[in-house]
Amino acid sequence: MIGALASIKGPDLFSEIVMVGPSPRYIDDDDYVGGFSNTQIEELISFLDENHLGWSAAMAPQIMGNDDRPELGERLTKSFCATDPDIAREFARVTFYGDNRKDLPDVTARTLILQCQQDIIAPEVVGQYVHAKLPNSEYRLLRATGHCPNLSAPDEVTNAIRDFLRYSN
Repeated sequence: MIGALASIKGPDLFSEIVMVGPSPRYIDDDDYVGGFSNTQIEELISFLDENHLGWSAAMAPQIMGNDDRPELGERLTKSFCATDPDIAREFARVTFYGDNRKDLPDVTARTLILQCQQDIIAPEVVGQYVHAKLPNSEYRLLRATGHCPNLSAPDEVTNAIRDFLRYSN
């Protein structure tokens, strides 16, 4: 969503945007499905506040998915553990409590939405929502699973981006 917001502020700076597992809002709201209840987000943030390393060890493998490749979860865990806890907490609060749904129609850049299957952070319905609200978007459901296809399926991500850019103006 950061790229989308930046493109709204400076539309002349962005001709294309690639979003990987985007979510304008993580909390379910009326008829919107974000994937989490407010209580679940509060619990995630509370756990992170209380025990950054424990949160990292518990959540990273879940976020990564790909249970058949535990080394990917371990890699993400190490990355999370290396993050400054204060920055991680602030990033989590801004990310999980943010609501950028109203901003989506203002994005004018041609946008590729890459969506993974079995993504516990940004389910398929969220990627489809983003696609429906972005006026100039393409949606691509990857074969990749989890929330980090750049780590679990880099070739698939690279090929999707190349295909998208091949047809840019």
